Amino acid sequence: MTFDRHALGFGAGQRAIYASDPWATRGRLHPEAESPTRSDFQRDRDRIVHTTAFRRLKHKTQVFIAADGDHYRTRLTHTIEVAQIARALARALKLDEDLAEGVALVHDFGHTPFGHTGEDALHEVLKPFGGFDHNAQSLRIVTKLERRYAEFDGLNLTWESLEGLVKHNGPLIGPTGECTHGEEVPRPILDYCAMHDLELGSFASMEAQVAAIADDIAYNTHDIDDGLRSGYLTFEMLEEVPFLARLMHDVRQRYPGLEASRFTHEIMRRQITAMVEDVIGYAQQAIGDERPESAEDVRRARRCLATFSAEMAVTDKEIKKLLFSRIYRHPEVMRVRANAASILTDLYHAYMDDPQLMQGHYWVDRIATMPESARARHVGDYLAGMTDNYAINTHRRLFDHTPELR
Repeated sequence: MTFDRHALGFGAGQRAIYASDPWATRGRLHPEAESPTRSDFQRDRDRIVHTTAFRRLKHKTQVFIAADGDHYRTRLTHTIEVAQIARALARALKLDEDLAEGVALVHDFGHTPFGHTGEDALHEVLKPFGGFDHNAQSLRIVTKLERRYAEFDGLNLTWESLEGLVKHNGPLIGPTGECTHGEEVPRPILDYCAMHDLELGSFASMEAQVAAIADDIAYNTHDIDDGLRSGYLTFEMLEEVPFLARLMHDVRQRYPGLEASRFTHEIMRRQITAMVEDVIGYAQQAIGDERPESAEDVRRARRCLATFSAEMAVTDKEIKKLLFSRIYRHPEVMRVRANAASILTDLYHAYMDDPQLMQGHYWVDRIATMPESARARHVGDYLAGMTDNYAINTHRRLFDHTPELR
């Protein structure tokens, strides 16, 4: 049986002129036959969901270690919330929802166990060998480390999905060649671009841009929710942010005496709605100003077109300041962070000394004879892929004492 994908409408919702066109993708590094029932962006999204990297997000920390309670966000539940918001933004702006969702689902693949603590610890031990960057690690996973397909390593995603993964937070190279994020562009990204140029000096598609701002909206909201659950945040502390104070006032006025759990949810849903509507309004205005007539015009624009308004950007900074001071730098959180970092540091040195300890690594018999830099990168890959539980249990097996993470 044959299908006409366009006649049947497979992946062919209404799109704006500046949206990415799945029927005009720049293609894949390794050419493949088209699917008769799915667009290339749909296939990308589906491949992402079926990876081991996606499943591992279930047991990777967002902010609070899973042992602290069943209801805290994990890296997976965070990712699902980001994808939901990205799809909502994409639909409102008539973008390709599948591409926006795919970028949202893959954006945190490179995160280590124990959240940003693990990333900082790996970056420190890998500094002599180029350091560690979770965005570059995400690219390594989808282009090299996932070993599922007979004809290629990685997922062989489309150019647009890879571009969105690498550049969803904006160009990596400025007009004069300077790095816009950190001291230099991570080597894994440069190495990949040498054979499949992702055009690091331009903005990404609108779909990638809405995935990026959806990430901010999601964690600005759910980290407050988790912070209140943990007791590190109180409703009184939220009053420090005028935007949140107004939301709480409105909820109290409408629902006096509301129980704490419902009160929290009413604040959070209003916060998400206000931020999503702000992005939609700003994007519509920016599109009207820039008048992009294609996805390429979006990439060449003078600014990001899907972001917060100036007023909401101030609120965003105020919320982040609150989260950093009250949660991320809380003494108890810092104590747990230090213990988590020591677990990964111990494992790194143990594996560098004896790569045979990396049970199940597909190159374990060859790593010992590699140059130190190559061996270190393999060890970094192995550690970055671990879940929290696996890292803790492995440390307990290899060492006499494992720090408590609660």
